[in-house]
Amino acid sequence: MKMMVIKMMVVYDSMYGNTEQIARAIGEALGSPAEVGVYRVGDVRPEQLAGLDLLVAGSPTQRFNATPALSSLLGSLPSDGLRGRRVSAFDTRLTLEEMKSMSSFLSLSAKLVGETAYAAKHIADAMKKKGGELVAPPQGFYVRGAEGPLLEGELERAAGWARQLLDKSG
Repeated sequence: MKMMVIKMMVVYDSMYGNTEQIARAIGEALGSPAEVGVYRVGDVRPEQLAGLDLLVAGSPTQRFNATPALSSLLGSLPSDGLRGRRVSAFDTRLTLEEMKSMSSFLSLSAKLVGETAYAAKHIADAMKKKGGELVAPPQGFYVRGAEGPLLEGELERAAGWARQLLDKSG
């Protein structure tokens, strides 16, 4: 019986290293380095996304959105550039309690706009617009303060989420 090598990629942007840690935990949970590439967005060209079985993209939440670099990569894809590709999205974010402690404006804004206040929703929407098939709802992972660190247990939670992606994309 021939083993099928699954082609998967985790593309991320990271400002303080927190999103990179989550991306690497996701990549490790998805499979071996021979099966899964984990790349910073600046190291990826749109044509590298062709032929993937699963694309996972993530960014820190900045001003209620993904970073400009990740948004630009996804925006540069042809209109059907992800057709037939399974996709999923994640972000790193503050908890509502953390936002409230930093600024009542941030807390109120996040409550008013709900999940659209976070990068993962925008990333997922951009990938679906390019023809991607979303295999799981966008996921957020929590940091303490604007620069982190990640909250305890988030790397394990990211690995568990990635294993669920495998189940849904197989």
